Amino acid sequence: MKIPDLASPVDVVLDTDAYNEIDDQFAIAYLLRSKHRLNTVALYAAPFSNALASTPGEGMEKSYREILHLLTLCGETVDVFRGACTYLPDENTPAPSPAARDLADRAMGYSSEAPLYVVAIGAITNIASALLLEPRIRDRIVVVWLGGHAHHWHDTLEFNMRQDFKAARVVMRAGVPFVQLPCRGVVSEFATTAPELEALFYDKNPLADYLARNTVRHIKNKGITGIWSKPLWDVTAIGWLLNEDERFMRCRTESIRLPDDNGHYQPPIDAQMCYVYGIHRDSLMADLVEKLTK
Repeated sequence: MKIPDLASPVDVVLDTDAYNEIDDQFAIAYLLRSKHRLNTVALYAAPFSNALASTPGEGMEKSYREILHLLTLCGETVDVFRGACTYLPDENTPAPSPAARDLADRAMGYSSEAPLYVVAIGAITNIASALLLEPRIRDRIVVVWLGGHAHHWHDTLEFNMRQDFKAARVVMRAGVPFVQLPCRGVVSEFATTAPELEALFYDKNPLADYLARNTVRHIKNKGITGIWSKPLWDVTAIGWLLNEDERFMRCRTESIRLPDDNGHYQPPIDAQMCYVYGIHRDSLMADLVEKLTK
């Protein structure tokens, strides 16, 4: 897996369930504040369902609005597309959406030598749907996904993966260049605390202040008191694109392991991926703080 050429910006689309958590917002802002390397060409709203959204469609719509809110805070204008209102019905049928159609069409303008980087930090439904709509894009994109847990973890019932196991399998066996950032056991190292957020983000600017206070409010709303730390999971997916000389994380080539519907990895298939196995927490946090507070 080739790291993007650091000498010139690469085009990126970000697929995000932005309303589901508080870390998507950090990732969106980090992407938009990394213009020297990353050119954001579109943002997609991903479906999700939990206590915040009773259906995947409601989760997608709330995420769409949250993306627009973040763009306003960042003072940026980027094309934003609504994603699917359902998960994949089966592994041969796309869940139609403006986001999937845009990716299927947009990616055809790229090549294996100069691909479009597709960063997914939610259920990977929209990306799977685009690949089903237009299989030829597999040679024109690189998919970077925060999803699943580490291979050594006892299960892979991670939120992004278990929302749509079918979509995960479609993407992981599509033959597309694929990067996996596992959550528990790897990305869970990238955590922050209330004292750190208060010291580094509070009152620095409207964007940084919103992100930090939103995180602390999120924890309080869960009824958590006392000592806590909160992983900013999704930031690491953007960090992979900025990972010159492995300054933010360590990666290796591994065989792809597909998840079953019960949340366990199956034996490796005959395909390889870039697998992130370690995070340099402090160096990544320092870069995030510098970009979001200036």
